[in-house]
Amino acid sequence: MRVIGVTGGIGSGKTTVCNILNALGCRIFNADQVAKELQETDPEVIAGIKALFGEEIYTGNVPNRKKIAQLVFSDKEKLMALNRLIHPKVFARFYEAKLDAERKGERVLVKEAAILFESGGNKQVDETIAVLADRDLRIKRLEGKGLTRDEIEQRMSMQLSDDELRQRADHVIENNGTLEELQSKVKKTLEKILTPTPVTSR
Repeated sequence: MRVIGVTGGIGSGKTTVCNILNALGCRIFNADQVAKELQETDPEVIAGIKALFGEEIYTGNVPNRKKIAQLVFSDKEKLMALNRLIHPKVFARFYEAKLDAERKGERVLVKEAAILFESGGNKQVDETIAVLADRDLRIKRLEGKGLTRDEIEQRMSMQLSDDELRQRADHVIENNGTLEELQSKVKKTLEKILTPTPVTSR
């Protein structure tokens, strides 16, 4: 089984890439979605978040995600503290998903994570894909989702740059065109990953 990590900056289209991979038969583990679930269901995580941001950050078992985002994206120390609290548990969930996928004989497991490299999640995968898009296009996509320009700029500043992602990822997918173009690029990248590299004799 091949394990692939997919990452990219906010608004790059990494979730769209993972949806395409899913349609091609890959199992997807969405690390960011699991992190959100843990914030609502894991007593240790809930207690840790309340200790970081105050009891009022929760209404029942539902955290004020918008407020948390505002706080962590303006304070790197708080962002790091939140990541330290959540990521070990996300890693454990991914390990369970990997065992389950292996038991079921699945061919590909994909880990989708916004901060794959920063969290060390790249060590859990065989190969990595970085999804990149032009900055102006990313901003346009995110403004369409209700984020302000300041919020977008703040979040982008906390993530790895496209240059850093290019250097660190095994594969790069540019997402500046149509959905059809993206589907073609994703399919070709997956085929490349799954094609055995011929052994050359010296």
